[in-house]
Amino acid sequence: MASLKFCHSNGNPFAVTRHATPRSTRPTRIGFKIFASDNHSEPDLSVCVNGLQMPNPFVIGSGPPGTNYTVMKRAFDEGWGAVIAKTVSLDAAKVVNVTPRYARLRAGANGSAKGQIIGWENIELISDRPLETMLKEFKQLKKEYPDRILIASIMEEYNKAGWEELIDRVEQTGIDAIEVNFSCPHGMPERKMGAAVGQDCALLEEVCGWINAKATVPVWAKMTPNITDITMPARVALSSGCEGVAAINTIMSVMGISLDTLRPEPCVEGYSTPGGYSCKAVHPIALAKVMSIAKMMKSEFNDKDYSLSGIGGVETGGDAAEFILLGANTVQVCTGVMMHGYGLVKKLCEELKDFMKKHNFKSIEDFRGVSLQYFTTHTDLVRRQQEAIRERKAIKKGLQSDKEWTGDGFVKETESMVSN
Repeated sequence: MASLKFCHSNGNPFAVTRHATPRSTRPTRIGFKIFASDNHSEPDLSVCVNGLQMPNPFVIGSGPPGTNYTVMKRAFDEGWGAVIAKTVSLDAAKVVNVTPRYARLRAGANGSAKGQIIGWENIELISDRPLETMLKEFKQLKKEYPDRILIASIMEEYNKAGWEELIDRVEQTGIDAIEVNFSCPHGMPERKMGAAVGQDCALLEEVCGWINAKATVPVWAKMTPNITDITMPARVALSSGCEGVAAINTIMSVMGISLDTLRPEPCVEGYSTPGGYSCKAVHPIALAKVMSIAKMMKSEFNDKDYSLSGIGGVETGGDAAEFILLGANTVQVCTGVMMHGYGLVKKLCEELKDFMKKHNFKSIEDFRGVSLQYFTTHTDLVRRQQEAIRERKAIKKGLQSDKEWTGDGFVKETESMVSN
């Protein structure tokens, strides 16, 4: 017999507020909808995030895997929970990419072609395809997959009218949500785009105000790790009306220098530029950033009214489980798809289910955020350890009565009661 699952969803007239004390005067973008799901003995991977119902928490992260209709259609066909398209802006003519634009770091000597790939750098810009072309493809995808979640990633210059026009045009295609790219570490910072906004909280608050006053679908703010305290912009984004945050985008990096040519990688006509670092090696850094954001959301916001999307070095179901244990609702994968293909989602789902079965978790919510409670300060760690040592020392040594003596352990039992 089907069980009823309640999920907020855009477009319903019976809207509910997102906060006990609203942080924005605009109407809520989340309505109320009922979904039916069958009871299974298998763990349930489905998630409901800001009114977006997904079959699993695995989301195609904005980048090459969401660059056109063909590849996004492939992602839906393979079973990804949602797709975030490659970032678009009003004027694609300003975007000129170069090739090669990627460089890999392997677990081995400099330049080794045999070691495991642990790092990936890109100097790729946002979509260089005309906005009108991308919009037509969004519309076609929503026509073919009306029940699947398609999210537009957007970025624009420091111009209120430009942001409003871009939001209006992407929403007309029927997309389900917007992720705002406040985090690309390279490209066009001189135009106050990407991380140039995400690193400036005053600028971020102003731009978020423009966006959230215009948007009628849920908005996620994608955070840059290239900042001292990532909770500061995340707090501003949520306070300014965003329904969720995503973290992390790539880390500013120089991949390496060829010891043969003395030139940096990726090498374009003998030259290069710093780019964004991703893949397995960034996973621990991403976990720390997500943990900080999750703790802030839990203490300062009603985290059940907001969402957190974890990003960084996800190639296994275990990698994803770590993000969810730290409070993430969804997990994004970009470089992993570039390395392993769209079929990776099946492996991710099976491995995440295996983890859930091991701990008898029936749903994602059963373990979301469970590990947050085990993070504390170094001072508290010292206190806890000293207390544990005192307790161990307080335990009486030796036998408590004559009846406890045994023949087999007689010598050791004697030693346990010697004082010197």
